[in-house]
Amino acid sequence: MDSLLVDRRKDGVTILTFNRPGSMNALNLATMRYFAEVIESLHADPDLRVLILTGSGQRAFCSGGDLVELSAYPGEDDARDFITVMGDALRRMEGLPVPVIGAINGYALGGGSEIAVACDMRFADEKVRMGFVQIRLALTPGWGAGQRLLRLLGYSRAMDVLLHGHVMHAPEVNALGLAKVVDEGTALDHALNFAIHVAQRPPDVVRGVKALLRAGLEHPYDEALAMERAIFPPLWAAEPHLDAVNAFLEKQAKEKKGDS
Repeated sequence: MDSLLVDRRKDGVTILTFNRPGSMNALNLATMRYFAEVIESLHADPDLRVLILTGSGQRAFCSGGDLVELSAYPGEDDARDFITVMGDALRRMEGLPVPVIGAINGYALGGGSEIAVACDMRFADEKVRMGFVQIRLALTPGWGAGQRLLRLLGYSRAMDVLLHGHVMHAPEVNALGLAKVVDEGTALDHALNFAIHVAQRPPDVVRGVKALLRAGLEHPYDEALAMERAIFPPLWAAEPHLDAVNAFLEKQAKEKKGDS
């Protein structure tokens, strides 16, 4: 589908690009449904190492739902249907076992900001304009941003952001820790460079890092500690760790021989 480009690279990095630049990459219903299908397909991709989300062009990451189209669906049941599509898709995206990186190249408003905070981490262009502006339309977030902001920012800051509904520029985005701000035009480059670095690490270790951090977000403390502890022993006995230890010991032996 032209409105959502899917680039599955040979190095295990997949890039999803929202591609409706004429509408600041706003999502119509067809794109929402296709996004959900693509995320579901990635759960079955054994070669996936990192997922990157970005927007087409230099102006916008995603400006949320396409109000021109969605205004034709004014009922409660209509709203329940289309927020369920994206809400479930973003929850499934969070559940991917690999890191998900947002490359925020410009405007990320309303639902666009909701998509951004559903990523595990974010690089934002210094011309970023990020805003949970739903309150300006007499709405609350519908795709899960309230719960994600609560976990990212804490209760009071999340309340402030959602009730103000203002558009945040790079200094505020950076100060709140919503994204790492990078030079203009380089958000995707930074995301891709980091993704390639991560993709070269042992896949089970990368997945383990995400799993232990998600455990802390979604489970009580003692349960999350137990889940983290369970991840370690199989990795300790696995070939990548044993190879790394042998390489370390060989280096130590050479250094001792060189000192003697």
